[in-house]
Amino acid sequence: MDISSTFTWQLWALVYLGAFIIGLAKAGLKGVEMLNVTIMALVFGGKASTGVVLPMLCVADILAVLYYNRHAQWKYFWQLLPWIIFGVLSGVYIGNILEEAVFKKIMAFVILLIVGVMSWLEYRKSAPIPTSKWFAAMMGIVTGFTTMLGNLAGPLSTIYFLALRLSKNDLIGTAAWLFLVINLFKLPFQVLVWHNVTFDTLQLNLMLLPALVLGFFVGIRIVSIIQDNNYRRVILGLTLLGALVIFMR
Repeated sequence: MDISSTFTWQLWALVYLGAFIIGLAKAGLKGVEMLNVTIMALVFGGKASTGVVLPMLCVADILAVLYYNRHAQWKYFWQLLPWIIFGVLSGVYIGNILEEAVFKKIMAFVILLIVGVMSWLEYRKSAPIPTSKWFAAMMGIVTGFTTMLGNLAGPLSTIYFLALRLSKNDLIGTAAWLFLVINLFKLPFQVLVWHNVTFDTLQLNLMLLPALVLGFFVGIRIVSIIQDNNYRRVILGLTLLGALVIFMR
């Protein structure tokens, strides 16, 4: 049955807003994607929403790579990629046996962790840049695990890149390539193991595509007028807003 056949106009408004937010986030407004996680989980349920959202993330990642490709910092890409893949594989197994209520609690805990760490980084600007391989490994594994379970890895990777003091465009460009590869890697597991990506969900994705593209180009415009030294504060504010929305659901 078509999953959108019983949608009210309110639910349609929510899912179109969610698609628009995906575009904003992939254009560089990091942190705002947690609002999309909340919206899609509210409409489809926590685990099922990951399959609805993933194909749209892949499309938005392609747009981001095309626009920010020249800014990618490959050193940091290769530092994180193997560990993220390990985290994804862990998430495939654990997520397949988790109950919905436990799944939501894990998502809430991850968001709380994101907000706490990002706040600490903002107020400890004199903290040394972490160069430890263990730091990259830890962040990569947690990023992979959370991206498989709830598409929540964007803010976590942003924490890592902010800790490395990457500039605005370098952060966005590196994250664009990283998540294009990771989201394409996740796709077969969503189709064949969790069965969350179906013909019906892909039909819905096509209907939501215009909102996603519009959100991406609006996001490009907004990011272009944010000065580099204010970008950290904008990300932190958006992340805090997303966390508040989730905890007040």
